[in-house]
Amino acid sequence: MGKTFEHIPVMSISNKKKILYPLIGGLICALLGVGIYFYIGAALNTPLTIKDINMDSGAALKLNLLEQVSKKNGITEWKLKASSATLLKEENKAILKDVDVIFYTRQNTKIYLTSDEGILNTQTHDMSFLKNVIVRHETYTLRTDQLHYEKKPHIIRSNVHVTLEDRESIIEADSMVTQLNQNKTILKGHVKGKFSEKFNIP
Repeated sequence: MGKTFEHIPVMSISNKKKILYPLIGGLICALLGVGIYFYIGAALNTPLTIKDINMDSGAALKLNLLEQVSKKNGITEWKLKASSATLLKEENKAILKDVDVIFYTRQNTKIYLTSDEGILNTQTHDMSFLKNVIVRHETYTLRTDQLHYEKKPHIIRSNVHVTLEDRESIIEADSMVTQLNQNKTILKGHVKGKFSEKFNIP
């Protein structure tokens, strides 16, 4: 009695490719997403919220929203929010747009800063603010073109012309330093203006 053999179809090479390529592509996308997540967390090293990640042709990481909080010994020093941020890994910088920062003094007084542009050093957490820089203190408003924040001494400073004003007074100076921990502002160079008895600079 002769034996019969059933024909079992063998998957062709082209069919294997149709199955393998989508699986490989999905795996690569998953690994890329995980890598981006851990890179951002390691670069900024503080809690943050991000939305809409994009990669440009220069391999810079672009975020359509950035929110970050910086603390020292459990005490909040500042809260940062920007409408967009471009992370430059090789330069350890984040280029910010539409910047909004709240600085906290040791007495927990809030000082509000806004600017059109900003630069965050992702290692030191020092920052620079550019274009239409406005600082709102509880007793005055400061305006300047450039302002810098240094995290280690927790100060904000400007080396260009500044204007401080309230409803009745206006003061101009060539430079200024605000020591945030002491809630103290120092004006330097050609300080002039119109003062009222109620004008108060901490």
